[in-house]
Amino acid sequence: MKIRVGYELIYDCPQPTPMILTLHIHFTRASDIVVPDYLTATPTIPITAYRDAFGNWCSRIVAPKGQLRLASTAVVNDTGAVDSANTSAWQYPVQDLPEETLVFLLGSRYCDTDRLSQTAWDLFGKSPPGWGRVQAICDFVHCHVSFGYEHARSTRTAGETLHEGIGVCRDYAHLAIALCRCMNIPARYCTGYLSDIGLPPPYSTMDFAAWLEVYLGGHWHTFDARNNTPRIGRILIARGRDAADVPIVHTFGPNTLASFKVWTDEVQ
Repeated sequence: MKIRVGYELIYDCPQPTPMILTLHIHFTRASDIVVPDYLTATPTIPITAYRDAFGNWCSRIVAPKGQLRLASTAVVNDTGAVDSANTSAWQYPVQDLPEETLVFLLGSRYCDTDRLSQTAWDLFGKSPPGWGRVQAICDFVHCHVSFGYEHARSTRTAGETLHEGIGVCRDYAHLAIALCRCMNIPARYCTGYLSDIGLPPPYSTMDFAAWLEVYLGGHWHTFDARNNTPRIGRILIARGRDAADVPIVHTFGPNTLASFKVWTDEVQ
């Protein structure tokens, strides 16, 4: 199948404001792109691009004083299959993990593993290591946290999500990631598009989504504590330790987000 994805973000800035944008489809889906996700800015401004430390494709701009519209639409080939699963994937002892996975065992801005370690072992220490343990963590987070956009807070850590029991998709991901890391399972944060393809209506307002990937059995595997069920049409934008590494837009000055739209639909 083909999936159309895109966004429109409108900012009001009282002064020229530098921004870093992490909005491009991840390079691992490059061969699937039918219509490229070119970033357009209105009014026209210079845009430069670079790869960050995690390999994500980022853009740098200086938003002018006044209103700025950022937009893109792309078409991506997709298999139409749900997220893959390998329930026999095993958990590596820490000493046998590849070096590039070790950073995803450590605490980070929103994944406060030092505060959650004992809780994680109390909850999951007797669960089967490997896939079953990660699924047990996602089941717990899915049931423990109540979703609501009114609960969004940019400073909420995994420990606070556990305590408060509320959040949005990034909070589900942060808590699941932190608990996995406490159990010595490398876990990384992902952001991207997630469609409602295959789901019955009514559909919620579309937004960028957050999920996690864990390293088991020699590969990275997708888990989604927010939805906790395999989905169709997951299109990655960026990966990092947590949301602090991959904000969709990072601004360096005062601004107001006047309008925010995201779309992801099957092309008929």
